[in-house]
Amino acid sequence: MNASINVSGLTKFFGNICAVDNISFSLTAGVLGFLGPNGAGKSTTMKIITGFLTPDKGGAYVCGYDIQEEPLLAKASFGYLPEGAPVYPEMSVINFLSFVASIRGFTGKQLKRKVGAALEQLSLNQVAYQRIETLSKGFRRRVGLAQALIHDPKVLILDEPTDGLDPNQKYEVRNLITQMANEKVIILSTHILEEVEALCDRAIVVANGRIVEDSTPEELVQRSPLHNTVIMTVRNASHEQLRNSLLKLDEIKALEAIGSKDKSTINVRIYPKPGFVPVIEDLTAVVMQEGWELRDISMRRGHLDEVFREITTNHKV
Repeated sequence: MNASINVSGLTKFFGNICAVDNISFSLTAGVLGFLGPNGAGKSTTMKIITGFLTPDKGGAYVCGYDIQEEPLLAKASFGYLPEGAPVYPEMSVINFLSFVASIRGFTGKQLKRKVGAALEQLSLNQVAYQRIETLSKGFRRRVGLAQALIHDPKVLILDEPTDGLDPNQKYEVRNLITQMANEKVIILSTHILEEVEALCDRAIVVANGRIVEDSTPEELVQRSPLHNTVIMTVRNASHEQLRNSLLKLDEIKALEAIGSKDKSTINVRIYPKPGFVPVIEDLTAVVMQEGWELRDISMRRGHLDEVFREITTNHKV
């Protein structure tokens, strides 16, 4: 059975509140970032896909198995790291992972191999015999990720996988996700936008329980008003002089002063015309021709957080 996730018309109410509103998508390869502000319906959707909640309408299929009609087959196909990663705190790490492996059907030497591999993969050997309740939040999160991976599933559903990790741990987990993406289908629910840019091939944004955007992270970044703008620092020129000279270039639409550290320098942000990319060589040539001193020049990609705010705050219910 090929690794896949198919979601069709998922709808879930809590009282009069519609937490998930007719969500549909499918995934057969790569890493999908599932984004949204707090309360948008991300975790509820994850819980429905994994069978922890029953939808009021719609359905979810993992590797072709209906999570409601064939729950054992569906759950055998995926690993799930829920929000908060609930574990048995009084158990040691190795005992907990052994328990999870036994539930997954492993015994004897195979069980020991699976547990050993999970400890090694998540760098947990140093705390293997500690009780989980004594661990830091970061280590507990890694234990949660280890249990999701222990049976080498075709599909991974990860809800905030790097929550609580320090920068080094985040780097290790992100590298692990990148490596696994070649052979697994992964849904990554997160509010960390840099994680989406670093890890995801595709991004779905939800707001008020609905999908409001489905595209690639690169396509989202290109919608930033700062995408392909140029920041330039020039000495011994006025803002008016820069404006008059640079606006003669065909690709430049506008420029604005953005402050400077001293009176002899000026910082400007340069905006391209639609469909154009400013050529740094052209900008530099103008500055040199005018006899000004170029202190710094760089192009900006734009910011995903700006696009995220626009999408989620301008969405109409």
